[in-house]
Amino acid sequence: MEYTDKEYCLEVWGDWACFTRPELNVERVSYDVITPSAARAIFEAILFKRYAMRWQITKIEVINPIKWTTIRRNEVGAVAGKSPIYIEDKRQQKNSLLLKDVRYRIYAKLVFIPVKNRSKEAFGKHQPGNDENPMKYYQMFERRASQGQCFTQPYLGCREFSASWKYIDTTEDLTSPLNEDRDLGIMLYDMDFDKNPKNPDAMFYRAKMEQGVIVVPNKDSEEVLR
Repeated sequence: MEYTDKEYCLEVWGDWACFTRPELNVERVSYDVITPSAARAIFEAILFKRYAMRWQITKIEVINPIKWTTIRRNEVGAVAGKSPIYIEDKRQQKNSLLLKDVRYRIYAKLVFIPVKNRSKEAFGKHQPGNDENPMKYYQMFERRASQGQCFTQPYLGCREFSASWKYIDTTEDLTSPLNEDRDLGIMLYDMDFDKNPKNPDAMFYRAKMEQGVIVVPNKDSEEVLR
């Protein structure tokens, strides 16, 4: 049976955001706007069922003007392991070029994965019925989103920059996006977990904002650079 993926919309905003450019990893420098991977993570904070569904970002609307600020933050220059970390010895001060006062509307399709197309790992703890259909997941997301529920706190690039959000159940009478065109250049699209879940490669795409709207290509599109 063929299924039609249903599209949803969230409006997200926050005082600070940092969608870090991977080529500038010594000190954090943000992209001009939210990346598709960061937008996907916001939807997944509300509903994520591995093997059963995934989110495909389709469109991003930039509502507030793009504004920048610089701050200096304390970071820990070590990875937690078996040995304890003494923060006083590993503390590093780094400058960060951040976005401030951001607001976006992000659109995504809930892509249902039929039972026959799921990997063997999906049946380790739970055996779904062959008649499982996407309506189950549509209703789960709509119920949670309409009540403001989420599994984890959504954030804007970095976990310390928490995001406020609301579910948009109708696209009528919405605030117009930013009246601006901008070529945003090559931007991080997402990580390719399908081919290599343990060590995924980065995917990129050429992002263009027209009248405040960024159309995000499908993952399998030739526009996505691997």
